[in-house]
Amino acid sequence: MPRHIACLSFDFDTWSGFASRGLTTPTPISRGEFGVIGAGRILDLLGSRGIRSSWYVPGVVIETYPQACERIVASGHEIGHHGWSHVPPANLPPDREAEEFGRAVETIRRLTGHGPVGYRSPAWDISDRTIDLVLQHGCRYDSSMMGHDCEPYFARRGDKVAADQPLQFGETTDLVEIPISWSLDDHPHFEFMRTKEFLMPGLANAGGVLENWIEDFEYMRRITEWGMLVYTFHPYVIGRGHRMLILEKLIDALGEMDAVFMTLDEVQQEFRARSSATSG
Repeated sequence: MPRHIACLSFDFDTWSGFASRGLTTPTPISRGEFGVIGAGRILDLLGSRGIRSSWYVPGVVIETYPQACERIVASGHEIGHHGWSHVPPANLPPDREAEEFGRAVETIRRLTGHGPVGYRSPAWDISDRTIDLVLQHGCRYDSSMMGHDCEPYFARRGDKVAADQPLQFGETTDLVEIPISWSLDDHPHFEFMRTKEFLMPGLANAGGVLENWIEDFEYMRRITEWGMLVYTFHPYVIGRGHRMLILEKLIDALGEMDAVFMTLDEVQQEFRARSSATSG
């Protein structure tokens, strides 16, 4: 019987993503803080539809807004590891990456009563050490890579990559990779950002973005018997009025296509069960 899964995931970064880029003046910080307002709106919407989702929260955000994070947990949503700061692991020295990773695990443990099952790297840029850290700390899945669009797979470590040589594949691990995509992320579509180094135009028409998001799910239904898509949202982005409306419309449209809404933890469990049944 066909089964098609939609994962609604939320990167609750608030101000931490701006601070990691050196944007620490009052205006960008307040822009990130709007995420707390957005998170409340999102939780109200998800609660009204009976949908559980996955939230990835940096440790600094958990400690800054404990009540907002406690509400996420109390509402039955998954809390995943999203670093201590929002600095991408690929930009951290080894000892700093390890220290921040462990610190965030303990922060999540204090919030939820247990360690995280899943990890998502800030800015989706892991180092060649990250997979080892994820496994060492007992996580069962990662959601930072893009090797497929609608099917999980087991992540590799130790690839050898050079621009002028064929790729040498590393070891396949027991870590389930639940792939993501920038096209299914609200941030590049909607957020206007300008610094001395770059310009991100953002501010796309919401209706066009919604059409893309729906049609990706429609295509998955056409080509797979079992598949999943991960949508990634940021409360300070999707929490704005017209974007909350398209989130509501997306949920309705997916429901009309018989989508099964699941957390990423539930997806990795189902994928493992399917993989065991196939290999057995």
